[in-house]
Amino acid sequence: MTPEAGEGPENTQDDSLLSPKRMYDENAIQHLKYPDHVRKRPGMYIGRMGDGSHPDDGIYMMFKEVVDNSVDEFIAGFGRRVDITINENVFTIRDFGRGIPLGKLKDCVADMNTGGKFDQGGYFFSVGMNGVGTKVVNALSELFIATSYRDGKFGRVTFRHGILEKEEQGSTEERNGTKIEFVPDSSPGIFPRYNIRMDYVERRLWMYAYLNSGLSLYMNGVRFYSKNGLIELVKRDVDEEKALYPVMHYKSRTMEFSFTHTADTGEKYYSFVNGQYTTDGGTHLSAFKGGLSRALGEHYNRSFEPQDLRDGILGAIAIKMENPSFESQTKNKLSSTDVKGWVEQEVKQAVIDWLLKNPASSDALLAKIERNEQVRKEIQKVKTKTKDVSKKLSLRNSKLKDCRYHFGDRHALGEESMIFLTEGDSAGSSLVASRNPDYQAVYALRGKPYNCFGKDLKAIYDNQELYYIMRTLDIEDDVEKLRYAKIVIATDADVDGLHIRNLLLTFFLQYFESLVISGHVYIFETPLFRVRKKSNSKENFYCYSEEERDETAKKLGKGAEITRFKGLGEISPEEFKQFIGQDIRLEQVTLDNANGVREMLKFYMGDNNEERWTHIQDHLV
Repeated sequence: MTPEAGEGPENTQDDSLLSPKRMYDENAIQHLKYPDHVRKRPGMYIGRMGDGSHPDDGIYMMFKEVVDNSVDEFIAGFGRRVDITINENVFTIRDFGRGIPLGKLKDCVADMNTGGKFDQGGYFFSVGMNGVGTKVVNALSELFIATSYRDGKFGRVTFRHGILEKEEQGSTEERNGTKIEFVPDSSPGIFPRYNIRMDYVERRLWMYAYLNSGLSLYMNGVRFYSKNGLIELVKRDVDEEKALYPVMHYKSRTMEFSFTHTADTGEKYYSFVNGQYTTDGGTHLSAFKGGLSRALGEHYNRSFEPQDLRDGILGAIAIKMENPSFESQTKNKLSSTDVKGWVEQEVKQAVIDWLLKNPASSDALLAKIERNEQVRKEIQKVKTKTKDVSKKLSLRNSKLKDCRYHFGDRHALGEESMIFLTEGDSAGSSLVASRNPDYQAVYALRGKPYNCFGKDLKAIYDNQELYYIMRTLDIEDDVEKLRYAKIVIATDADVDGLHIRNLLLTFFLQYFESLVISGHVYIFETPLFRVRKKSNSKENFYCYSEEERDETAKKLGKGAEITRFKGLGEISPEEFKQFIGQDIRLEQVTLDNANGVREMLKFYMGDNNEERWTHIQDHLV
């Protein structure tokens, strides 16, 4: 959906962003050596910094960079085990590969121009081809120790804040391999405060296991292992009795994929490149879809609409390639164009072979496609009736205050773009007044959304509010056209607010579950309380829980004044600005797997009122 005339970002300029004029001469030119240039601009190397509340925050990226090297050893044929311990803030990763050559150990972890992945001599398939991953981890760590074991000898280097402190060498009886120990730096500007969420770490380790069948990863003594690879990932997300046919699985040296269909709507995919989880897909996923479409069209000797073939699909694809290119530093989307031909052709041939060998699955898949086709035609009739509504929406959507940059604009702020779905004009006005119009949009809902659980896709076109949301996000035809990187549900902290939140989550899980799986849906956290001294109303403390409120009030002592924020509209725009800026608190909506989501939605949003009421009574605190 295009921005509406008069409804885009305000044409204002923030003078505070303008820096005073200064001389531009030789003194203005700086040369930063390692590790200063990494510590000066850490986001350049690891994306978002964060406090550990988001799975893509820097501490997890550092962990990933080290584990990637161990997995690369496994892929190269050396070492089938990786031992990991996380004790408080200390990460330790020990693999049993070849070990870093002892004479180059220091350079490999501290010299940005040194590595074994610039050409294909040591590694054919690797995510990190620039040789900077471990050096960045070193530069952003309070303590970093790298030990390499090779053929009865060891080398060890110790760094603090990226500066070499000690070098050691000697004999050892340890098996060959590399051990990396690091503590993320809590210095201001790096990670001043962070917490490690073990569920994020565990989810990442399971992805490593599914992508590298036969590799054992042990984290604090717990084994993460997959014997059969991506087929197990797909089976994890769908009950076998709900799959319309047994899960298809194919694996070659450079590609593996697996898929099945269910009676659900929407498309859900997991895609990977050299072990990197590409949450936003890319050229390899597009090629997979193209190969699948060509295979089904050729096998059934019929012409199908792409959405009829894919609606209800749950799939996973992983490819291995040399020198992959990504659209951004976070590597969420593959941009390499040379994969299209071979991926599409290999997928096409593998699917045709599978269909010929499995006639029962072929019949079940055709029946699903035909049902999808029937539903699409029915929806098309409804769409025709809504043309006037669509035209009216395209001319003016008064409830949307759009932003300047959007997801997919190839602009840094586009990657951070977000839209707040908020309840009513009161909360919306506070957000609009305090937002950054470059990348923050606001959409004010008209009352409570419709409970769409159990309804087919036609319900969106029968309900104006749901239709407006879908069009505003530009996901009507394809979720890959998503207009904003983050969909942020911003509701009041009361019963009505929680109900609206659940209704919106039901909407996304019912029709656009892949948006949740790929990590685009968030809950906006705002403070519940403001605590301050009556004698000093300028010093405010904002608390997000009753425990935090009580602790703050105790510190302030007698005369503490407590204000309870019931709704977003009660917070003034000036106060609100600090909650949606650099320190914004967003809780990502995640699914460990899609299996069980339908049952959960049925219980909480279905028509089983008596069962739900009994549950509430039995568990009421």
